Amino acid sequence: MYMAYGWPQVIPLELPNCASTQQIVYLKVVNRLLLVVCPTHLELWSSSQHRVRLGKYKRDAESIRREGENLQAIWSPDTKLIAILTSSFYLHIYKVQFTEKKILIGGKQPTGLFLANVSLLLGEQVPFANNNLTVSNLICDNKHMLIGLSDGSLYNISWKGEFCGAFSPAVLPNSTIIANKLSHHLGNGLPSVGVQAVGGSNHVNHVVSQTRAIVHLEFSITLRLLFVLFSDGELIQCSVSKRGLKHAESILVERSLGSGEAVCASVAPEQQILAVGTRKGTVELYDLADSASFMRSVSLHDWGYCAEDTGPVKCIAWTPDNSSFAVGWKLRGLTVWSISGCRLMSTIRQIGLSSVSSPVVKPNQDLKYEPMMGGTSFMHWDEHGYRLYAIEERSSERIIAFSFGKCCLNRGVSGTTYARQVIYGEDRLLIVQSEDTDELKILHLNLPVSYISQNWPVLHVAASRDGMYLAVAGRHGLILYDIRLKRWRVFGDITQEQQIQCQGLLWLGKIVVVCNYVDSSNTYELLFYPRYHLDQSSLLCRKQLLTKPMVMDVYQDYLLVTYRPFDVHIYHVKLAGQLSPSSTPDLQLSTVRELSIMTAKSHPAAMHFIPDQLPREHTLRSDIASSSDLLTREPARCLILRMNGELSLLDLDDGREIELTHSVELFWVTCGQSEEKTNLIEEVSWLDYGHRGMQVWYPSPGVDPFKQEDFLQLDPELEFDREVYPLGLLPNAGVVVGVSQRMSFSACTEFPCFEPSPQAQTILHCLLRHLLQRDKREEALRLAQLSSEKPHFSHCLEWLLFTVFDAEISSQNSSKNQAAGANHTTTLLEKTCDLIRYFPEYYDVVVSVARKTDGRHWADLFSAAGRSTELFEECFQRRWYRTAACYILVIAKLEGPAVSQYFALRLLQATLDESLYELAGELVRFLLRSGREYEPTNTDSDRDSPRFLGYFLFPSSFRKQPQDAKTTSFKEQSAHVASVKSILQSHASYLMSGKELSKLVAFVKGTQFDLVEYLQQERYGSARLDNFASGLEMIAQKLHMGTLQSRLDAEFLLAHMCSVKFKEWIVVLATLLRRSEVLFDLFRHDLRLWKAYNITMQAHPAFAEYHDMIEELDEKLSSAVDVEES
Repeated sequence: MYMAYGWPQVIPLELPNCASTQQIVYLKVVNRLLLVVCPTHLELWSSSQHRVRLGKYKRDAESIRREGENLQAIWSPDTKLIAILTSSFYLHIYKVQFTEKKILIGGKQPTGLFLANVSLLLGEQVPFANNNLTVSNLICDNKHMLIGLSDGSLYNISWKGEFCGAFSPAVLPNSTIIANKLSHHLGNGLPSVGVQAVGGSNHVNHVVSQTRAIVHLEFSITLRLLFVLFSDGELIQCSVSKRGLKHAESILVERSLGSGEAVCASVAPEQQILAVGTRKGTVELYDLADSASFMRSVSLHDWGYCAEDTGPVKCIAWTPDNSSFAVGWKLRGLTVWSISGCRLMSTIRQIGLSSVSSPVVKPNQDLKYEPMMGGTSFMHWDEHGYRLYAIEERSSERIIAFSFGKCCLNRGVSGTTYARQVIYGEDRLLIVQSEDTDELKILHLNLPVSYISQNWPVLHVAASRDGMYLAVAGRHGLILYDIRLKRWRVFGDITQEQQIQCQGLLWLGKIVVVCNYVDSSNTYELLFYPRYHLDQSSLLCRKQLLTKPMVMDVYQDYLLVTYRPFDVHIYHVKLAGQLSPSSTPDLQLSTVRELSIMTAKSHPAAMHFIPDQLPREHTLRSDIASSSDLLTREPARCLILRMNGELSLLDLDDGREIELTHSVELFWVTCGQSEEKTNLIEEVSWLDYGHRGMQVWYPSPGVDPFKQEDFLQLDPELEFDREVYPLGLLPNAGVVVGVSQRMSFSACTEFPCFEPSPQAQTILHCLLRHLLQRDKREEALRLAQLSSEKPHFSHCLEWLLFTVFDAEISSQNSSKNQAAGANHTTTLLEKTCDLIRYFPEYYDVVVSVARKTDGRHWADLFSAAGRSTELFEECFQRRWYRTAACYILVIAKLEGPAVSQYFALRLLQATLDESLYELAGELVRFLLRSGREYEPTNTDSDRDSPRFLGYFLFPSSFRKQPQDAKTTSFKEQSAHVASVKSILQSHASYLMSGKELSKLVAFVKGTQFDLVEYLQQERYGSARLDNFASGLEMIAQKLHMGTLQSRLDAEFLLAHMCSVKFKEWIVVLATLLRRSEVLFDLFRHDLRLWKAYNITMQAHPAFAEYHDMIEELDEKLSSAVDVEES
């Protein structure tokens, strides 16, 4: 798995010295060298830690005029020769020779880079120069190269500059694939030799001449396969014998591939997969190990982009380990996909389809920072997969380099990152911080400069079993990181560090195991170092290996080493003495098992022990494995993931292998892997991920738990988004951690920053359902109790009940005429409800599941969960009023409107007492509608369900509701409307009597209570102010006018008091708000009231703060009186 991070970097190219075509001709990265061929020159760069131009060759203007610009190019496998074909069909062969001039960076230590001389060895016109032909790209082996011509032929040229002639593959009208030598000779071509077809026939058929042009060639030296793409989209596969490309008769046409719309192709030799790009913008994958059968296709169609937006596929580039591939389109962008079809990275911005800038490319300001906006012409990964070099279409000025991190895919001889999710880049680690699973974060951990500067890049990373230590190895040596203490541990002796060429890392408890390559003797060995000291003096053991190991694994004190072709060796590790700096421990390895298995299957990519779980009768002390729950016992089985994605189970006793599934990218063995008692996934044997998504494997109840048909259980709820790639597990949280790409844009940078974003997906509901299906109720309860404090627990219970109930509904729909058809599912529903009932989340979970399902099925749900009225009553007694309110609609549906109105009135009174006014307002609206909408014969009462229940679950989005209460007049004197009015008026009187004005405002806003009508009725009742001075003082204390909300509440009340001309309240509120204009309008028509107000305010010291306002009013009123008298 590859994930982009950071900002793309730019490698500037030299501008041409004359007018030329703005198009790069060739790009390739080999052996830490990057070659780019431009129309008028070529440049050689280092692609290692320091990107430096090592050499160049610039053609003069006369050469370009006479022989044309560079058109096609190829680099020899040994990187010593470069062949370039010009637009006037001249062949130039250049020699690359490194000098002894070292390059220094910043005047400090040498980088190991040397300047290169590029010189022209040969320049000669090709024999077919005058035939008005066009050419395809070049492909080559160590001695020869081929180029496709527009007449359908392939032309052979040696690296010595010899022109060896042409031959032409062709297709019969009946689709029998054959090939034939051209009837004519070109230049110094070889004699005509027929090219045979493979198809069961022993004779050579005659060819019907066709004039299709060859537009693209793809060649795999490893697989010895040649793919020829014609202009009409036809793609044929040819096998090449060990004799290479020199002899035409050694190339046999095997089959035709694709849908007839191919425009490019790329081979993954390790996976034996062919990726074919099409005109429609899709990429089709074919399994070359299975007669080139179609596997799957990937495209951006599901993201809203079609061929009109991106154009056809222009180029495809596989990562070095063939686990992912990059796709570049002709018109816009590039994307990286995993082999299973997960979109790992994309330069194309994902904006809503309604946006003017998506998906169609428009000259919009929002898109100016998108990389590869004009399309992608060339791409190539570096040899480690840390950088993807890309060139934009119609660009010759620069190369854009994207930085990538790799996930520890549990493959090869490096250990897993089971409890710690790590993505590693060329000089850093990206660690998922998962202490708080509510918000996962990525931590960038830079390696010590003293180590990585000498041993760039990072090659191997392994995490200890508890996830608290990381072992990291570069080109030489290794370093350890303590996550708790945030400290690095390195070799004190650099000489010892340089003697280690790590080929893989494993953790054996507190011991780190290094697979070391000894250069001097060309041998491999295992080195065992304690984690507290990296030094030769602390080396615990040195074990010589037979040859280079293919796969390694460890479980407790057992070590597995596998060699090619398939020889398995298992060692037992015994440690004598205390593992501490103060003692001298002794470690010994003894061989306990050797297997040599003959098989025609592909090589293993990963192998992991499957521990046998037995209860431990006594505790064994071990510094290697300190599990207190499992008896240390030699594992008898192991899982094998092969290079082609096949997952199988190997019995180590008899060597039998059972195929389990295919198309798997990675897997995690979960049973017996955690020392914590809070491990939530111990019931799972393992999980795997592939193009079908996540699969959970449970042990079966049979005698042999690995042979039952129901061993594999697929959970559709575990399907990951195709933008989220799973990294690992958090066993103590019961979640799978995945990562997806995000892009952040900034106005100060040309390109966006790529940010890996971790995401968590719980699997607890799958585990609980599995246990309940097997009637393991006690185990399910213990597992749920262990998880009860986890952040996702309530969501898991809800998802568990929903999936079980949804399965029952589906079962009932599929077997309506079979009375006993749903008995088992109903029983499972009852088990689920019984389990959830142990937890206080039960009442929320049940009503949340009801909200997500059709009301027609509520009776089935509550027959297992309990009567809705009883659940309401329980919530009501516990004062969980919001949850209780969600049951009102269920009661109305199942028990009738009269019962629901009774419970709603009770709940309304309780919510008013608790000042839950928004909730009370929704209850009021429900009660006022229920008399009309819930008729006895009406069964379509679900139309209010989404809005009503949505209010209780998402109250913030329902605060501004239509004023239903105003349109529904309180003057309807039906029985329950009168009850509602009585309850509201009583509560309003209670608030007004106590002068709880802030609560009164919230009450009026929440319930839409008619405050104006109430004030008119209670002018001389509860709303009356007996004494102005005491009223002003008390209301000032109640409202706390120093806060904004209190001032807003006072303004709200003042507006209502003005509407009913309630002078006492107007004076008090206007004074508190210092609204002198309101007081002026009131007093100018009632000077007697002004005099009483003035005397009262002057007489009380507590009102001294208002004296300035009184003086201002006095002046205004005096002026007004003078004006009126005059």
